[in-house]
Amino acid sequence: MPDHRHRALGAILTTLLFTAPADAGAVLDYVGTYVWSRPEASFGGFSGIEISPDGSEFHVLSDRAHLYWGRVQRDPRGIVRDMMVAGRAHLQDSKGQPLPPGYIGDSEGLAIGDHNDIWVSFEGFDRIARYDDPDRPAITLPPPPELPGMGKNAGLEALAIRADGTVMAIPEESDNDATPFTVLSYADREWSEYSTIRRDPRWLPVGADFGPDGWFYLLERDFHGILGFSSRVRRMHLTPGQAQDDQILLETKPLQYDNLEGLSVWDDGVGTRLTMVSDDNFLFVQRTEIVEYRLREDDPDAPAN
Repeated sequence: MPDHRHRALGAILTTLLFTAPADAGAVLDYVGTYVWSRPEASFGGFSGIEISPDGSEFHVLSDRAHLYWGRVQRDPRGIVRDMMVAGRAHLQDSKGQPLPPGYIGDSEGLAIGDHNDIWVSFEGFDRIARYDDPDRPAITLPPPPELPGMGKNAGLEALAIRADGTVMAIPEESDNDATPFTVLSYADREWSEYSTIRRDPRWLPVGADFGPDGWFYLLERDFHGILGFSSRVRRMHLTPGQAQDDQILLETKPLQYDNLEGLSVWDDGVGTRLTMVSDDNFLFVQRTEIVEYRLREDDPDAPAN
């Protein structure tokens, strides 16, 4: 089947499969999907993504400590048509040694500050690292507190930076299915337990971002074995103690997309755009997808929160 027919069929299936929650207060309209591939061995396994405020530039992070960056090529409708790589770096430890894959180099979350400071969360050896230059050694930060439920493959996964520069990190697991997720905050070289987020059994956080609208957006994943992955997006107000106004915006079907792990939220001039990237686990049966949705409020005349 020609490629354009694949894309058209995918768009139709996405529309049919997605049903907006009745009480969300907003819906996500599907924009498009771009399947991305490159020949180098370091390409793939993307667990974090950042899109520039105008949607023209990207950074993506693999779970083997490789960072790619470049320009997003879009058609006149704003749909991604290519990801033009301008550079890539193998992230280093604080001593300048390239991070190996696995326990030391399992990079998961990506966030970029207003001064182009790059923040990366790692699980395995749980920590947050800052890079003022991706080709230079990591800047050492105090270790985060160990939370119940955190383990070898269930450490700090989702990462986001608030407008005031506070870094927020969420582990992939909590103590049990009924225990809320703890949001850790990092500011002034100190960690604290800032807030909690309701946990629904099976759904685990994998990506996060603060939108230009002030909401906190959380990407979650459910694994169905041979049926693949399903994804969910929530938004909320991340307040001290407990998150408020929690709304489910999107819940996909198994196999609708690949393993979506990274989330970036930005303003495309029409509305709030959500860009997600999939982790192909470096397996030929999976693929790297850039998936985009646009937020639409149910009632545009409703007062803002």
